[in-house]
Amino acid sequence: MNIHAAVDPKWPGLTRPNGDPLRLNSKNFVAIDRDRNASHEPTYRPQALYNRANEGFHANHETFLLHEVSTNLPIYRADTGPTDFHLHLPPGGYQLVLVTSGVFTFDYDGRFYYVGPGSVMLQSAIVHRQLFYTWSGLPTEENLKTPQTVVPDPMSMGYSGKFLEAFITDPTTFPNPTVVDHDHINEEETPRVAWSHPLHDRPADACFWLQDPLELEALFKPLPAGSPIKSTGPVFVRDIGIEIPSGRLTTGHIIATDPRGQSLLPKSASVAADAAFLGKGEVVIYRVIRGTAEFANSAGENFELVTGDTVTAGKNTIDLVGLGENTQILRLGLLKGIENLRSWTPTQRDEIDGLAGQIITRRDVRPLRNEGKPVGYLYE
Repeated sequence: MNIHAAVDPKWPGLTRPNGDPLRLNSKNFVAIDRDRNASHEPTYRPQALYNRANEGFHANHETFLLHEVSTNLPIYRADTGPTDFHLHLPPGGYQLVLVTSGVFTFDYDGRFYYVGPGSVMLQSAIVHRQLFYTWSGLPTEENLKTPQTVVPDPMSMGYSGKFLEAFITDPTTFPNPTVVDHDHINEEETPRVAWSHPLHDRPADACFWLQDPLELEALFKPLPAGSPIKSTGPVFVRDIGIEIPSGRLTTGHIIATDPRGQSLLPKSASVAADAAFLGKGEVVIYRVIRGTAEFANSAGENFELVTGDTVTAGKNTIDLVGLGENTQILRLGLLKGIENLRSWTPTQRDEIDGLAGQIITRRDVRPLRNEGKPVGYLYE
C-alpha cells in the first residue's frame, strides 16, 4: 500500500456523477416500515445485520435510504473484526451515522473517533474503517430487541453496537472502493496515514461533522408552550446540527420525552427549542428509536408508530401530534438541494470501484494521530 498511482486527469467522467437527476417525491404520500415486518440481513459483512426502511425508500424514488445496522457477532472471529480501509461516494457526499447502543472505534482520515449512544457523524469520501465494536454475546433474537437510546448511559454502552445510517441513494448504486484491503493493512503504518482523492460530488459548505451527545450544542431544549406535539410531560428537541455540514441537503433533529418521574435527557433550560424545524423538508422521515408516537395524516386520520418503526412522507402530509413517555424519535427533513444532484452511472460506479487505491492523489504520514493537517477530501 506504499505506492499509489494518481488518476489520469484525461479519463472522462470520473470526477462527477453523470447519471439521472435525483428527484424527491413531491406527491402526497405516506409509506410506513413496521418493525414487526423487518428483515435483518448480513448484506455487506457477516457481523452486521441491516434492517432497511424499504417502503419509504421505494416510495421516495429510491433517493434516500435509512437503515439500522446491528452488530451480531464477536470481533475476534476470522470472518469479522475490523473492516478494510474504504470510502463511500454517494451523490452529494452524504453518509449519516447515529449510534444508538454499544461503542465503536472509527478511523476517519487517519484519526481515531470513539463513539457511543447519541453520537452523530456525517461524512463521505473520507478513507475510513471500523476498528472496534461491542458485542453483547446475546443470541440474535435477543440482541435485536435490546433497548436503543441516544443517551450514553452505562447500560446502553454495554449492548451490541448499533447505529442508524443514511445514504443518498442505495449503496449498491454508487462507488465504494477499497483503498487498502484487510490482508494488506500494515498496522504500524496505516493508522497514521491520511489520504486525499479527486472523485467527489458535494455541495458548497459540506464538511465532516461529529456531534458528541453531551456537548453544549447537543443538549435537549424544551418545545415552547402551545406546541402541537402532545405528551403527559414536556417534549424536548435536540438539533443534531447536520443542515449546514450536509451542504443543506437535510435537517436532523431528535424529539424526545423523559421516562415518568425521571430526568434522563441531558438538557439546557436556558432557551426553548425553535419549533420551525417541524415545517422543514420536501420529504420527511421519522424513525422511532424507542417509545411510541402518534401522527395525523392530511385527511385527519391518526396512526401510531412504535419502537423500530419508520414513516416516510411528502411535505405537509403528516404531523407528529403525540409522544409517549420515554420516547426518542429521529426526524430527518430532506431538502430541495438533493434535486441538484445526479446519480452515478453503472459504468462510472464499476470503473471507480475497480480503481481502488489508484484514486489516491495525496497522502500524509503523521508522527502522531493528533498532528498534521487532515487531507480527506471534505476538508479541502
